[in-house]
Amino acid sequence: MTRILAVLGPTNTGKTHFAMERMLAHASGMIGFPLRLLARENYDRIVRLKGAGQVALITGEEKIIPPHPRWLVCTVESMPLDRRVAFLAVDEIQLCADPERGHIFTDRLLHARGDAETLFLGAETIKPLIRRLVPGVEFMSRPRFSQLSHVGAKKLGRLPPRSVLVAFSAAEVYSMAEFVRRSRGGAAVVLGALSPRTRNAQVGMYQAGEVDYIVATDAIGMGLNMDVDHVAFASLRKFDGRAPRPLEPTEIAQIAGRAGRHMNDGTFGTTLDAGTIAPEIAEQVETHRFDPLKTLYWRNSDLRFASVPALLASLDRPPEKPGLLRARDADDQLALAALSQDEEIVKLANHPERVRLLWEVCRVPDFRKVMDESHTRLLGRIFRHLAAPKGRLPTDWLAENIRRIDRTDGELDAIVQRIANIRTWTYVSHRSDWVAESAHWQEVTRGVEDRLSDALHQRLTNRFVDKRTAVLVRRMRDGDGMEAEIGDGGEVRVEGEFVGRLKGFCFEADKAETGAAARTMQAAALRALVPEVERRLAQALADPPEAFDLDPDGLSWRGEVLARLAPGFDALHPQVEAPLGELLPPKGRERLRKKLGEVLGLWLAARLPTLFRLPDAPLTGAARGLAHQLAEGLGSMQADESLVRTLSQDDSLALARLDIRVGRHGLYIPALLKPKAQALRALLWRIHTGAPAPGIPGPRPAVMVPDGVPAAFYEAVGYGVLGKVAVRRDVLERFAALARASAHSGPFQPSHEMHSALGLGIEATESALGALGYVKAGDGFRTGRKPRRKVRPDKPSDSPFAVLKQPR
Repeated sequence: MTRILAVLGPTNTGKTHFAMERMLAHASGMIGFPLRLLARENYDRIVRLKGAGQVALITGEEKIIPPHPRWLVCTVESMPLDRRVAFLAVDEIQLCADPERGHIFTDRLLHARGDAETLFLGAETIKPLIRRLVPGVEFMSRPRFSQLSHVGAKKLGRLPPRSVLVAFSAAEVYSMAEFVRRSRGGAAVVLGALSPRTRNAQVGMYQAGEVDYIVATDAIGMGLNMDVDHVAFASLRKFDGRAPRPLEPTEIAQIAGRAGRHMNDGTFGTTLDAGTIAPEIAEQVETHRFDPLKTLYWRNSDLRFASVPALLASLDRPPEKPGLLRARDADDQLALAALSQDEEIVKLANHPERVRLLWEVCRVPDFRKVMDESHTRLLGRIFRHLAAPKGRLPTDWLAENIRRIDRTDGELDAIVQRIANIRTWTYVSHRSDWVAESAHWQEVTRGVEDRLSDALHQRLTNRFVDKRTAVLVRRMRDGDGMEAEIGDGGEVRVEGEFVGRLKGFCFEADKAETGAAARTMQAAALRALVPEVERRLAQALADPPEAFDLDPDGLSWRGEVLARLAPGFDALHPQVEAPLGELLPPKGRERLRKKLGEVLGLWLAARLPTLFRLPDAPLTGAARGLAHQLAEGLGSMQADESLVRTLSQDDSLALARLDIRVGRHGLYIPALLKPKAQALRALLWRIHTGAPAPGIPGPRPAVMVPDGVPAAFYEAVGYGVLGKVAVRRDVLERFAALARASAHSGPFQPSHEMHSALGLGIEATESALGALGYVKAGDGFRTGRKPRRKVRPDKPSDSPFAVLKQPR
């Protein structure tokens, strides 16, 4: 019978080291860590000891599995529990009480076992619940190696070297890192959203002594072992995803425990702005005595895949054991609930294997941690591809999605968001049953993440590390600061000197200034801009959609670009990137992003109303399919004969009522052929494809196609390409009709009407005729190949549109 041991104690007790030694003493073993960063760090340790062929690394985004590994190092979510091992351990088991991930840790506590030995590592607070829920468990308490002492509040500028300054938002981290850079020469920055590679690079600067300070969020509290002497809290409240709340004593202890390494004592406290830690809480942290946990989060793992409703019902099952609390709906369950409202998805998930597949797709993480509709739409597309006959994700679609992310331009927030996006595709690439050439795509996504991580590290370093000092630095540090003012035109002056301009929410420094003086002036200006930023943000959030505009540079407000657009799930639905401007606070940035997303949808719907009405139009069958393709094609498309032939008379009438013209060679919407609509369609095409868009044809019926311009561009603005000529869709139908009429009696010469229809001369007319299948012979043009099957009978009485011509 397996031995179950709970090894409990505070940070810096050697629990993980003990578990690793125990695992390596067995013939086989598995250990689950709460973070990918921790799993990678301990995998590297075992590789150095035992060799790469003996150990596997298994996380959602990284899998290194040799042919016959003896030991497996995993994230808790990725532990392969169907694999039998002699030893099994789970680190930070107190995370069973975490509202977001707790149900996963609780499942491991209840069900994950090694054949010979099982270890649970964590805090003493979980001890009563482990005793209640795990029969036969033994306990081992480990004391902290070093002393942890509370030293009260200190001024931000008087923090001792080898300190970590902890805040709870990216904006606060950036602001304090900027302060440390000016006053102490620089700081490393650690945020939860950083990739492991970037975090390691930032911590590496600190460990190497290049900087003496780290400014971090509470991500510092788990998984980073550093030589830290002091931890200072810049705030004692945090936003937990629902509302601001005070830090729990256990949270303070987890973070403060980073101070002191092995036998070196450490201290903790606050900055003056944060107030002081209550004496009773400080005593709890120093003595490591906390109230025990009352409940653990739980979710049913015995799922039913008979149908989507059955799966949802099994996820909602309440716990039967005391001490367990049903977890709030996790992201995967929310995604499943959302996709269950899609009739097409439900029809595809028509048997248990498909339901199981849908659930696996819903478990693809959204590493941005926003779980908005765009992620749900992506999951829907993944499932549709996997439920198709080929059962794989299309290679070109996968490549295009990754290509869009593989950019290192933009601000910090934009790069952080791209890292989160590529992590999702890295996760997908490890599903060899979903992706052809899985190993290749794993290498590709790792390369993209590495490039983005290196770029982010470089930007963080450039922004927050500057060891040069100057007279202006001393004036700001020793005096009362510099006076700054904002002119009516956005000019920013510090101590009467012009230092730059405020455009939207971006500060553009005066290029005439360089070096430390310019950066110091900029920092003073940024502080002075806080009230103005708050005023502008309130105004932008209150303004109606008419106050915004869309142009090639992005979504603008009052003449200033606020955000750029990124490709969405189709060309008609671009996404709003993180708003531009380092001055925006995180909550304000998110509110503005949501506002701009709403404005963009309303703005486009007002200018392309027919396209936005198509999804809700009362269409069925082939008509609905054509309307869907037409919307994706921005209002025009080549005729799909097989689909068009299936149109009933009612379908044709319904399309006609929507102002959709169905011709022999294509479909189009006349209103979208006008120059303004063309310009907007060209912009949407450029955003979606990332390719430069040439000038739009405007009102011209036809234009010659320059070399290198893709036919897809012209189709997106309402033109079909015939040979070397792009012809507006309505003109193309008229031109083709003239050619058919002329060819009815045998060989023909292009008529004046044909030349006039295109307006480009004889060569263009002949090129277009050739593309339509006519061959030039000595006596004129004649039909060169068997005509296509007609999309509709020629007789007006048989045409689906004939009824429109009948008198009422």
